[in-house]
Amino acid sequence: MNLAERTADGRVRGFSRRHADRPRAGVLVLHGFTATPLSVAGWAEEFHAAGFDVEVPLLPGHGTTVADCDRSTWADWVAAASAALSRLRNDVVLVAGISMGGALALRLAELRPDRVHGLVLANPAVALEPWKELAVATLGRVLPRWSAVAGDLQDPAAQVLAYDRTPLRALVSQVGGWRRTRDDLARVHQPVLLLRSRVDHVVPAASAHRVLAGISSEEVTEVVYANSFHELTSDRDAPAVFAASVRFARRLAHPRP
Repeated sequence: MNLAERTADGRVRGFSRRHADRPRAGVLVLHGFTATPLSVAGWAEEFHAAGFDVEVPLLPGHGTTVADCDRSTWADWVAAASAALSRLRNDVVLVAGISMGGALALRLAELRPDRVHGLVLANPAVALEPWKELAVATLGRVLPRWSAVAGDLQDPAAQVLAYDRTPLRALVSQVGGWRRTRDDLARVHQPVLLLRSRVDHVVPAASAHRVLAGISSEEVTEVVYANSFHELTSDRDAPAVFAASVRFARRLAHPRP
């Protein structure tokens, strides 16, 4: 069963699923830039099937039009993710995110350490190559759109529902949010599972390296996958990613004495 939902006119919307007995742990799952909850629905489904409550918000400006996205900002996405985090009333809460969703997960861990007990980061985006960040900052002042960033898949049969163009004003806002997130990485002390693709044509490996070098977490596990590109939760390695994520979440929810 696919947990993702659509409105009457076919648009994707966020969703949540709760177990009747309110399990000890819940998971907030965050999609990436220009994508929708459909890109992480399988991930959320595996968490829910394993006994966790799940919350999967549709971030502002997503799932509608590129113009809508260009009117949204990093602050909007952080606020929406934080509101979704508050809807999980479980004793233990993990945040799982891919790409920009991973950056938002890190930001929530920095800002709300009392409510974030662990992080699962899939190809987290906190930096681009320096020349790309400079290009974004420069072109973002004069160009409204750029080529699509979503859809980097090794599996030719897989697909991700996302905008076919990148809204540059929103991307500029995101890059600014990354800088603040990187500045505060030392505030991240929660256990971290970082999952990344060996070949990623969107976010460089240096982004994950900066996360690992900057956080203060004592428990950190990194897993590198060879059969997927950037869209790790939709590509060939998705089943392995889901299994590793559930194992990590179960261990945090039910630690051994």
